[in-house]
Amino acid sequence: MQKIGTPAVFRLDEMFYCGLDHKDSSGAAAAAPAAALPPRPEGGPAVPSTPVPLDETDRKILAELSRDSRQSVTAIAAAVHVSRAHAYARINRLREEGVILRYSTVIDPVRAGLQASAYVTLKLEQNTWRELCAQLQEIPAVHHIALVGGNFDVMLLVRAVDTVHLRQVIFEHVQQLPGVVDTQTFLIFEDIDTRA
Repeated sequence: MQKIGTPAVFRLDEMFYCGLDHKDSSGAAAAAPAAALPPRPEGGPAVPSTPVPLDETDRKILAELSRDSRQSVTAIAAAVHVSRAHAYARINRLREEGVILRYSTVIDPVRAGLQASAYVTLKLEQNTWRELCAQLQEIPAVHHIALVGGNFDVMLLVRAVDTVHLRQVIFEHVQQLPGVVDTQTFLIFEDIDTRA
C-alpha cells in the first residue's frame, strides 16, 4: 500500500496498537525525547492483558511524565520527592511492564498545518481486525485507531492538510482496505486536547 503523506502530516498520539509500534511519517520508528530516561527493552510487552499494580509514587511519576515527558529523571525525582536512583528504577520498571509505552509531543494540529480532522467509523467483515489494524497504521493521516463495541467496529481519528486530502485518505485508502464494509465520517469543527 502506498503511503499518503505531505510534509505537514504528523502523528499526534504515539501509542501501541495491535502490538505494533507506530512509525513517523517517514516510516522510521518514532524517537524518544532527549531526556535521559531508561530505554524500553527490545521485545518488551505490548499491551498487557491485566492491569499492573501501581502505587502512589508510580502514579505521581506517570503524572509528571504526562505533563512533560522531556524533563530529566532528576526533575521527576524532585517533583515526586524520591531519589534520582529510585525514580530511574521506577520509570524503568514501568517501561518493562508496559505501563509506559513511549514518549510523545502534543502538537496543535491546526498550527501544524492539519486544517481538516474527522472521526471515521468502520464496520468490518468478521476476523479482519488484526490485518486491517496493521494496514491502517501505514496511513500517516490516521492518528488514532480504536477497536470499539457498538454499531461500528473501529473508530479512527484522521487529520489532514485540507478537506481534499481528508477525502483522499478516506475514499482512496481507508474505504479501499480489504475487510472494510462501511464507513461514516464525522467532521471535527473544534477539538480540545486535554493533555495540552
